[in-house]
Amino acid sequence: MLELTEMIRELRRELIEATADGSGQPVRFELGPVEIEVSVAVSREAGGSGNVRFWVVEAGADGEYGQATTQRIALTLHPRTVSADGATQTALIGGKKVSGER
Repeated sequence: MLELTEMIRELRRELIEATADGSGQPVRFELGPVEIEVSVAVSREAGGSGNVRFWVVEAGADGEYGQATTQRIALTLHPRTVSADGATQTALIGGKKVSGER
């Protein structure tokens, strides 16, 4: 399983790479809301903290996953770029097509 935070971290890395690829290109795309729907296993850590953890599970693993109950969640992320002075703006993406990309 993959932690939800790790999945979002990887998505962020991919978006950063895509925006860098588009730098200086004559055509770039404004990045709108990113909608993600995943199945997650929700578990609570033992001990005093009792932190709740969210694990992304593979397709077809709905129901019970070990001792954690799976749930479907939908997230809408609004990516923004942040300049050195803290100003934000809509991210722009561009770049070359990667083999296997649709």
